[in-house]
Parts: sequence; C-alpha cells; structure tokens
Amino acid sequence: MLVGSARTMTIPAPAASTTGEPPAVKTPETVGRSPGQLMWLRFRRDPTGIASAGVVIFFFLVAILAPVISWLYGKDPYTLYGQDTPGLLNDFGYPVLPNGGMSSDFWFGIEPNLGRDVFMQLVYGIRTSLLIAMVSTLLISMIGIVMGIVAGYAGGRTDYFIGRLIDIVLSFPSTLFIIAFMPVVENLFVSPDEETPVWLRAVTLITLLTAFGWAGIARLLRGQVLSMREREFVEAAKVTGASPARIIFKELLPNLWTPILIQSTLLLPAMVTAEAALSFLGVGMIEPIPDWGRMFLRGTQVYQNDITFLIFPGAALLIFVIAFNLLGDSVRDAFDPKLKR
Repeated sequence: MLVGSARTMTIPAPAASTTGEPPAVKTPETVGRSPGQLMWLRFRRDPTGIASAGVVIFFFLVAILAPVISWLYGKDPYTLYGQDTPGLLNDFGYPVLPNGGMSSDFWFGIEPNLGRDVFMQLVYGIRTSLLIAMVSTLLISMIGIVMGIVAGYAGGRTDYFIGRLIDIVLSFPSTLFIIAFMPVVENLFVSPDEETPVWLRAVTLITLLTAFGWAGIARLLRGQVLSMREREFVEAAKVTGASPARIIFKELLPNLWTPILIQSTLLLPAMVTAEAALSFLGVGMIEPIPDWGRMFLRGTQVYQNDITFLIFPGAALLIFVIAFNLLGDSVRDAFDPKLKR
C-alpha cells in the first residue's frame, strides 16, 4: 500500500513532420528588410495613414485630370452660365433653384451674380493651389537643405551668419510683407493702364512664399548636422581623406532624408493654406483664374443669401489639410516609431 504518490507532469514533444524534416521556425517579418521596406511595412499597418493617403491621392488626381473632368462634365470654370442662360439667376443675381442652384446640370450650383459653375471652379481651384504649393514646397526644401547642411557642417562664422539670417527670416511678419510688397511688384513691372499678367502673380507668390518658408527646415537640418558631424562615421570619412562634398552627400544627406520628407509632407498643406489666405486678402491669384481663396472671399460676401457657395470650398480645403497633416504624422511614425505618441 502506497502512503503517497507523486504526480509527474509530461510535456508533449513537438510533433514530428510527416516528411521527416524538423518543424520550421517562424522568423520575424522584419528580418532581412531594408529601412524603406520596414517603413512601408509600418505605414501600411496604420489605417489612418492609408485613408489619408487615399484622400491626398484623390485630390492630386482631380488636379491633374481637371481638363478631362471638364470635358466629361461638359462645362468649364470660365463661362458665365447664369448670365447666358435665362432662368438660372433671379433679379438680385442669386440662383433661382434652392441650395445655390444645385441640379443635375450644375452639381454644386452656380456662383451668385456671375453664374459660373461652382463644381468646375472648385476643381480648377485645386489645380491652382496645388501647383503653387508644390513649386513653393520644392524650392523651400532645396534652399532649406543647402542652408541647413552648410551651416551645420561648416560651423564657425558661416554657421553664425546663416543662423542669424534664419532668425531674421523667422521673426519677419511674412504675411504683412507680402500684402505690402505685391502692389510694389505690380507697379514695377506693369503699367497702370495694363492688367497684371497671371504668370507675374504666380511667380511673385512662389518667390515670396519660398523666401519666408525655407528658414524652418534649415534650422531643423542644421541641428541634425551639428549632432552628426562629430559621429564616428563622419570622423572615419575624414580620416580616409574624403572631401567635404563627399561627406555631405555620402554620409550626412542619407541620414537626413527622414526629417526632410516629414517636413516636406507637413509643409505642402501649409503652403496651400497660405496661398488661399493671400488670395482671400486680395494679393493672390487674380480673375479669371479659379482659386480657393477667392471663392472664400466671394462666399463671405453672399453667405447670408447663399450659404452653399461657401460650404464647398471650405469643406474641400478642410478635408485636404486634415488628410495631409494626418499623412505627415503617419509618415513620421513609420520612419521613426520611437516618436509615436
């Protein structure tokens, strides 16, 4: 008779493969992937980033395909449909049909007084704002990269003068300066009896937005380069006799693409908003070029009798800016998950 018995615990052995091979060990999916592949892997797992990227791509496609949309829709943003077709506007210049004149012929209604198609004004307004914003963002990024890297790597007096220039640009009241400077440009290049060319307004806007926009990214990259120029890989390149240009392009610049891409992604919607704000203030694009800012201005003048005309550009700009800012946050988190809040 047993006074006590000890229970033993049996651990089952791994099931043998039917083919006689040892069981496969699952390797992490991050093994053997490049930094770009890891970034894409993290980004596609972010539903907010994917959704915002889809919205941004949609806006870009609308801007690129604006002439095709106009051809399919059968209307353009310049024709005064309300004045050419009787019965669309009342005696006060407002749409006869409710909701701003929305119908199967005019999806978003017609503009008060002039009678232009609101849908086509909005589509071509996206094209105008994105074109100016993209060119400005590209120039700002290029100048900011050059100034930031030169200041951070050269140091000494070069860093001092560039740093003071950055401080001056960042402290300058850019909006007030642009408002005051735009009439000066027109008086210099256009006689009083001539109309201001559209290209002159566009070039001036891009130039001024670039002049006041590069300092932020330059300061960021300067700080990044200051922290990297004493690192081991830079010192090793100097020891091997590498030229400053090679160190900048081969050692420093590849490590700066992450902040450059993130800042550019966040900068573009800021440029779209700035362009719309300047047009709203009367120093942006001029008639008859469709523009979101001028649609805002016109909407504030007629909103008491036609609130619909103000809703469409407001909703479009709000959706675009939110989507692009969310995309920028997702790109930042995908590049550096340590920054994720």
